[in-house]
Amino acid sequence: MLGTPVHAAVPRLQFVLACACTAPRDSPHAPPRGGAAYDAAMHTPAPLEELSTSSLPPGAVPERLALWGDAIWRLLGGLQCDTFGDPRFDGRIVACGAGPLTLCQLEVSRHRVVRTPAQARASDHGWVKVVAQLEGRACFEQDGRQVWLSPGDWSLYDTTRPYSVSNLEPIRQLVVLVPKRRLQADRLPLPALTVRRFTASRGVARLAWETMRTTFDERPALAAPAADGAGDVIAQLLHLALLERAERPSMLSQREALRDRAKAHIERHLADPALGPATIAAALNCSVRHLYNALGDEAGGVAGYVLQQRLAAVQLALREPRRRHEPVAAIARDGGFGNAAHFSRVFRRHVGMSPTEWREGSAD
Repeated sequence: MLGTPVHAAVPRLQFVLACACTAPRDSPHAPPRGGAAYDAAMHTPAPLEELSTSSLPPGAVPERLALWGDAIWRLLGGLQCDTFGDPRFDGRIVACGAGPLTLCQLEVSRHRVVRTPAQARASDHGWVKVVAQLEGRACFEQDGRQVWLSPGDWSLYDTTRPYSVSNLEPIRQLVVLVPKRRLQADRLPLPALTVRRFTASRGVARLAWETMRTTFDERPALAAPAADGAGDVIAQLLHLALLERAERPSMLSQREALRDRAKAHIERHLADPALGPATIAAALNCSVRHLYNALGDEAGGVAGYVLQQRLAAVQLALREPRRRHEPVAAIARDGGFGNAAHFSRVFRRHVGMSPTEWREGSAD
């Protein structure tokens, strides 16, 4: 499925939308980039639009995926989608506009989206996608960086460069599309701030999170001038959150720097069965107490985060076509699981099925 742009798969499917979008965001018919006219033409014009794959039979996975992909293509830009081979796919998207911003809430089953280099090159529209994770966990990758979001986290990425998003479980997200030029003032080093984890637990990042959610929830009741003003406030708060991350020399930034170093170390050493709090702290030249503090927002602390990353890596590897014939035990060892029986128990407890059942779900 990844080889074909999904917007071309079912060109005559009827959308369950209140109003059609002005034009696909990557359409050659879109207005010239920059300025108020561009922003006004490209954001979702209706106060509220909704699409659900429930308009198609449950077993019609290719058609459901194509319908979903076409909606994402029109609302959020060109992407390619697949379901990791799952026999079911369900999705619902509700979209609205707020000034120059588009806000979309997605409730969707396990799937993956990819922005290919060709798609990124074909678009000259400067947009930043901000993703607030409401339910489930998701992995975002761009420019060689990777970040996992859990409920209460948000991050952003640049639509003019390739990226991928892997949702290994059902998720609910709020996606906010912001003109890039709204976030580039004050010489903000935007490329260095993409694919970074922001937490809604404190500071300006929390204000941005709360304002995005509240604006989406209240949008049907807002008159156009109020919605435009709310969109401006969101853009300003996002800019301030990025500026704070870029400039502050505080203890909080040191904690976040240690967290990022710890996560990078864990990702590189997942195959090491001895990977744990003590070995990670020794490698990073910090105390175990500081390590636990840095990863304190993760469910299960340090050990829980390591286990989550190992399971996610094994899940992805089991679905890789090039590893189709590798024994499950060998893939488990590459993920740091030395005991096959223990791995199977842990996998079933967290994923809800055996490793073999998970792998077979990707078979055509």
